[in-house]
Amino acid sequence: MKPKFIDINNEIEIALKKYSDMVYRICYLYLHNNTEVDDVFQEVFLKLLQHKSKTAFENEEHEKSWIIRVTINKCKDVLKSFWKKNIDSIENIELPFEDKAENELMQIVLSLPEKYKNVIYLYYYEDYTVPEIAKMLKKNENTVYSNLRRARALIKKKLGGKENDYSF
Repeated sequence: MKPKFIDINNEIEIALKKYSDMVYRICYLYLHNNTEVDDVFQEVFLKLLQHKSKTAFENEEHEKSWIIRVTINKCKDVLKSFWKKNIDSIENIELPFEDKAENELMQIVLSLPEKYKNVIYLYYYEDYTVPEIAKMLKKNENTVYSNLRRARALIKKKLGGKENDYSF
């Protein structure tokens, strides 16, 4: 019986095409710094390379969930590092969005507390369901529903009486 040969380079290339935008956006939500985002981005795909060489994922959703979880954990590691705690961050960073409305909305999402930012991002930007988000974040479904409701309320409050076509 021949051992199964896996073309790791091809697997990683496919994963990069599929998940690079998502990983970049998650990193940017947490870190707000292009250099740190690039570092974490590389670490996530290096970890994926190491993981794929040892075991396979059950399915594509399992792989995507794993990548999201690893990305969030790597970002949290950066945020609690000694260097990050001891440097001043640059406020009011202009996000690289061409659409002004999308930029404004993303700035508001970024300003939310972490527990709200995570659920809003996963629900609206990655199209996960509440049960999937609950499983991914290891939270109760009702907690995720509550966080979504509260996050929507905060976003509406921050948008104020402005004319908008956001449907939260």
